[in-house]
Amino acid sequence: MNNPVGQLLPFVLIALVFYFLILRPQRRRQQTVAQTQATIAPGAEVMLTSGIFGRVASLDDETVQLEISPGTHIKVSRQAVVRVVEELEPGPDLADPDDEPPTADRHP
Repeated sequence: MNNPVGQLLPFVLIALVFYFLILRPQRRRQQTVAQTQATIAPGAEVMLTSGIFGRVASLDDETVQLEISPGTHIKVSRQAVVRVVEELEPGPDLADPDDEPPTADRHP
């Protein structure tokens, strides 16, 4: 009374779980990184896989010239670019520490 479909069902379920938990999210990440690498442009601030941040000075099909500090350029593989960094405008928590906080005049 061994049902061949019943014996195969656990393996099919394991394969489905493996696909949805591991393969599908990895494929999405790869597509996102590939799209990011294809759309970088000079002037964009990017982060490399090694954690180095820099501004794109120039690029070609395979490499990117990054300015990591004023006057310092490095040449890296285009595949090393992980993401484009969005520049934040200084808010109260990012403001210059020498600036005095705004005072609120409260009158009773």
